[in-house]
Amino acid sequence: MASGENGSTYPSALETAEAYFPDQAKLVQRLFDVNEAFHSMCEDLAAAAQALAQAEQLPEAIKELRRLEYAGLVDALLKEMREAISQSKIVVLRRPPVAGPKSP
Repeated sequence: MASGENGSTYPSALETAEAYFPDQAKLVQRLFDVNEAFHSMCEDLAAAAQALAQAEQLPEAIKELRRLEYAGLVDALLKEMREAISQSKIVVLRRPPVAGPKSP
């Protein structure tokens, strides 16, 4: 966990992603390690989730607007991550090359 400005701790990008996808934790960890785009999505998700949690402390005049904004970011990132996780499970099967007629 990383420390925040005021001494509180926030989960790492990987821990945040695993919390949203607990049934896919091993796959999330593998993608985090080998896929730069997925790694970046995890970091963005952690930042958006942290901002969403902190939105409750904002002044009333902007709290709801910011909460909706950050919740939308979290939802969009989760959708993109679900798609990446789903795509990573696809196995492409290739047929062996067809051998042509043999020359004598």
